[in-house]
Amino acid sequence: MSIFEIAVASQIWARRHEKRELEFVESDGLKILLRVAFVFVAFTLLIAGLNVAAGRPQMLVQQSAPVVTGR
Repeated sequence: MSIFEIAVASQIWARRHEKRELEFVESDGLKILLRVAFVFVAFTLLIAGLNVAAGRPQMLVQQSAPVVTGR
């Protein structure tokens, strides 16, 4: 390798491994909230789909649960 090639390769390597200072932009917060909401909805739908596939959908009970009295 010539000195020029070594210098160019060194410059490329330095730019790829350069530490950039991250700054928080207001739109980043909105993106984070949207991603969290999307993951929550996707996970909820996944669990609901698995319960339906298993034949036992999760439903809110409209009547009170029976109380065990004989202990």
